Amino acid sequence: MSAVDLLWPKSRTAIADIQRKRKRAAVEAARRAPFYRGRLDGIDLDRLDDPEVWNRIPLLTKDELRTVPAAAFHDRFCVAPRSSVVEYWRSGGVTGRPLFYPRSADDMKYALLTFKRGLTVVGATPEDCAHISFPLGIHPVAHLYARAAEELGIGTVWAGSGNNTPSEMQLALIGELKPTIWCGMGSYGLHLANLAEAKGIDLAASSVNKIVVAAEPLSPAKREKLERMWGAQVFDQFGMTEGALVSCESVDRDGLHLWSDLFFVEIVDEATGLPVAEGEAGSLVITPLYINGVTPFLRWVSGDVISMTARDGGSSAWSIFPVMRHARRTVGFFKVRGVNVNHAELEDLMFRNPDVIDFKAEVSASAAGLDVLSLFIEVKRGLVVEQACARVRERMAATFQVTPEIKVLDTGTLGREFEASVKAARFVDRRG
Repeated sequence: MSAVDLLWPKSRTAIADIQRKRKRAAVEAARRAPFYRGRLDGIDLDRLDDPEVWNRIPLLTKDELRTVPAAAFHDRFCVAPRSSVVEYWRSGGVTGRPLFYPRSADDMKYALLTFKRGLTVVGATPEDCAHISFPLGIHPVAHLYARAAEELGIGTVWAGSGNNTPSEMQLALIGELKPTIWCGMGSYGLHLANLAEAKGIDLAASSVNKIVVAAEPLSPAKREKLERMWGAQVFDQFGMTEGALVSCESVDRDGLHLWSDLFFVEIVDEATGLPVAEGEAGSLVITPLYINGVTPFLRWVSGDVISMTARDGGSSAWSIFPVMRHARRTVGFFKVRGVNVNHAELEDLMFRNPDVIDFKAEVSASAAGLDVLSLFIEVKRGLVVEQACARVRERMAATFQVTPEIKVLDTGTLGREFEASVKAARFVDRRG
């Protein structure tokens, strides 16, 4: 098979030139959309590289986009006729009305490019076989990993999530077809590992030596647990339906390389919207430079908190790209009786507890109007459940000064609940 051209830019100067040209094209496209009427007045197209001019373009959030009625979305936000649409992507997330983004054939060319790069940087070759366990449906992530792999000459198993192919059968397929790469959400990877352990299957001795995860945050604790239970190296990748696969961890293991020739990325202060210094954490804002043939996203606020730094040295084609790191916090947290319980910190605490197989957190209001934090947990087999619950309460009280109500679930309950979703609803606020 001939080599696939991944359009790697030759230098950072080349990337800057691409950004200069494509930012202008992105704003010109957005001006054709009724949605942007009045939002881009006074923006000088010849001065978009001037931060003062670029920052006048209003930030765009999902809540704002949801104000457009679904039936009017194409006419008000899109800039190409329906006849140019080859597929629709469902937005991710676990709250609010889902949005559906149309994509043109040219959009798809660049979207697949991002996924082909993502597989290449983890060292995947035609000698590999990839077992795809992302949910197969109108959300594009599973299809794009599989199609990108095929274009690279990599064998594929289109298993989907447990909703598509039962988890027990997925374990059987891994044993029989011997894939070398497993692709899926980290939560589902843990579910498969827990199920394998319960059935006496040594997943760490399987053929899988690389795990590619995306679609949900990967905490250090979750990474450690996945690598231990699968006996494989984990690679984190990050994307969004408003763009595609935006940044990818590589064999260099020094953060997620951000495709800055395909996306113009800003890190801004969450309160002021102004740029932060290099290396400081802030809110991720993204403008697709090529995947905008139908949906002209400008300065899209993803809801993620990250940092970004330039990378020095390296001989790989991706060494010229900046490196992105999750700031180990997101915009998500519970406020429980005046105490902020950060989702990422809670996840770390739970996954580092050897007694806990999996968990889900919910906050509700009691009849008296008080906040109640409930932890639904699955406990490792062979332990005294009451003692395991007591240890969870002690760790929660010591870390957050909050004592949760604990409900113990049968092993596999949460995995079955999560596997049907593109993003696991691990943190739920039911206070209304």
